[in-house]
Amino acid sequence: MIIEMTINRKKVQAEAKPDMMLLDFLRAQGYKSMKRGCDTGNCGLCTVWMDEKPVLSCGVPVMRAAGHEITTLEGVREEAAEFSKFLAQEGADQCGYCSPGLIMNVLALKKEIPHPDAGQIKEYLSGNLCRCTGYQSQYRALTKYFGVEE
Repeated sequence: MIIEMTINRKKVQAEAKPDMMLLDFLRAQGYKSMKRGCDTGNCGLCTVWMDEKPVLSCGVPVMRAAGHEITTLEGVREEAAEFSKFLAQEGADQCGYCSPGLIMNVLALKKEIPHPDAGQIKEYLSGNLCRCTGYQSQYRALTKYFGVEE
């Protein structure tokens, strides 16, 4: 069946299977930033925004996204590049597999809470898994990005 939505401010109409997840639909449309990590909504690697709010695209049926505005990392490149510098400075970009989901959540946090404290940062990003960094370098990057004192 044909589905319509806005992806990164561009109207898209494309064929979708009724049981298809948003992650698979977006990747079929050429958006490759979101990754498949767990298929259970536990790792954060597939994070995109639906109507400006972060969602785990592996757990969103594409039919539920019909008519909505979807934003992927490709749609927020400038903002992402700014935060990516902080990740690199802290050595938090080791393999990079988790970075797209993390960045989407960081940018969503910035929209929702422009000046978060340390506790809010930890709570908001608790669903982002990373097997390389041990989280401390990511956390240092976040506190520097938001100007949070420890």
